[in-house]
Amino acid sequence: MLDKLKSLDLNAWFADVTEQFRGLNPNEPGQWPPAPKIATYVAVTLAAVVLGWLLLLSDEQSALQAEHDKEPQLKESYRNKLTQAVNLPELRKQKRQVEEYVLQLEKQLPGKAEMDALLSDINQAGLGRGLQFELFRPGQVAVKDYYAELPISVRVSGRYHDIGAFTADVSNLSRIVTLHDLNVAVAQGKDVPAGQLSMEATARTYRYLDQTEIEDQKKAAAAAKKGNKS
Repeated sequence: MLDKLKSLDLNAWFADVTEQFRGLNPNEPGQWPPAPKIATYVAVTLAAVVLGWLLLLSDEQSALQAEHDKEPQLKESYRNKLTQAVNLPELRKQKRQVEEYVLQLEKQLPGKAEMDALLSDINQAGLGRGLQFELFRPGQVAVKDYYAELPISVRVSGRYHDIGAFTADVSNLSRIVTLHDLNVAVAQGKDVPAGQLSMEATARTYRYLDQTEIEDQKKAAAAAKKGNKS
């Protein structure tokens, strides 16, 4: 074998291969010499591989890259869930604390039947401080998702410290009452004692909705959503 390789004349072999590519008839490839046939086979095979890569494997490569790009996000999500799993007992404890806090807040909201008593408490808080009610007018109830809000227009007159004590008494009521748009000015009038002040404000109190009102709210929300879709 080595003797054959040593006796091989590369120049003659190259000249012979080159000669085989001359005068080829493209209409009769079956008649071509071996060298052109082999070269054509290799070229066609390479073209098929490249075309297959462009048409098929490139899509798979894109999908693979997309999945690879998701890896950091999946790792971060895994770490977050692992942290939650490790802290699950503490999270459950916090959930119970929040539920208890919400329950306490709900207890501070009167029901519909208790609203009259609450309005009486606000009135008595003013009278107990010696204030004169010039206006005490409940407004229109605004129904929210899970509670109702009742604004009350209030105008009282009295001494400075008595008005301050009244606002403190209102804030310390067992039910939630907030004062908004406070306006304090010197009381006007011929028979008004010296140093008398007048305070106008909007007291807002809140009550929770009963089950019937909640169901009505859900029906109204569903009807509105359906109307928007149509």
